[in-house]
Order: sequence, then C-alpha cells, then structure tokens
Amino acid sequence: MKSWSKFALTATALTLLTIETASAAGCLKGAVVGGVAGHYAGHHAVLGAVGGCVVGRHMAKKHAEEQAAQHKEAQPQ
Repeated sequence: MKSWSKFALTATALTLLTIETASAAGCLKGAVVGGVAGHYAGHHAVLGAVGGCVVGRHMAKKHAEEQAAQHKEAQPQ
C-alpha cells in the first residue's frame, strides 16, 4: 500500500470516529465543497472532502449555538 493511501485511510477512520452520526449538519455541504476544492488543488478530492466535512460540521455547530443564544435573548422573562 502506498503511503498516501495509508494516510487517506487513517484520516478517514479518525474522522468517522470523531463525527457524531445523528447530527451531520454541515458535513455533506462541507464535504462537497471540500471535495471539489481538493480535486482542483491537486487531485486530493478525498482529503478535501474529509476536511470539508470537519469544517462544515464545526461551522454548523457554531451557527446553531449563535441561533440558540439569540433565541434565548429574545424571550422575555
């Protein structure tokens, strides 16, 4: 097995272990964008998709927290 394929397999396994399966908000969109960007940046679509999924999930979680904070502020006590 070539070293790049071992790296890709390891990165995929680590990503799958750390991603919440029930809440994949942002992952699909990030994976698509990352895959396309990775493909055009040197035929690294798989690595781009993995990275895009991680970043997309992070951004979706951040957005959800901001929305919850705004919702909490808007409710009268």
